[in-house]
Amino acid sequence: MAIVEVRDLEKKYPSFELDKISFTLESGRITGFIGRNGAGKTTTIKSMLGMIRPDAGTVRYFGMPFEGSEADIKKRIGYSTGSVSWYPRKKIRDIADIVKRFYDTWDEAAFRKYLKLFEIDEMKTPLELSEGMKVKANLMLALSHKAEALILDEPTSGLDPFSRNELLNIFLDLKKEGLAVFFSTHIISDIEKCADDIVYISRGKVIAAMAKDDFALQYSHPGESLEETMLRLEGGAIHG
Repeated sequence: MAIVEVRDLEKKYPSFELDKISFTLESGRITGFIGRNGAGKTTTIKSMLGMIRPDAGTVRYFGMPFEGSEADIKKRIGYSTGSVSWYPRKKIRDIADIVKRFYDTWDEAAFRKYLKLFEIDEMKTPLELSEGMKVKANLMLALSHKAEALILDEPTSGLDPFSRNELLNIFLDLKKEGLAVFFSTHIISDIEKCADDIVYISRGKVIAAMAKDDFALQYSHPGESLEETMLRLEGGAIHG
């Protein structure tokens, strides 16, 4: 089932532009949004979430246009364009009490479940958490209001290998529960570990949006890893 449909998104800046970005996200699948720094990943995600206004194109969630349905849609998705940074000196427990006021779908049992699963101390403040724990705290808050899709900008960036692996395993568990997980990264090994689908962006254009296995068949040379493929493509093969 299509959870998110992005069609022909455009955003122009003096030195950069998104050029007709299109892709679809499905429930129960993990999609890796890949591309080098500056390729347009964050601009795309912010456009999808209404944080910046695209010049053209549409975004639909659950069959509804984002424009005009933003409040209802945001109750059903979890998103992060960074780690937990609001209320840095408030305890996690108090932050959760504030967040749940905005969601009539808040599930206290789910909050307690993920608090235990992620091994988060609710008496700590974000300032006292490691970067990996901040990311997990953000996910916990999203999942506690029964998010059906997660849209995450570089969630594994800056994490140590153990924390990255732990987070990717969480994504795999969430996939089994039917969530759509969409995360941007330039760490190709993360994609190799858990992604079902790939959206590959380069210089503001989507080069490929397809299943990971199909991407390998179409773009990889025999015996080539996904990372080696990406390095070759970014080295000039796709731009001639």
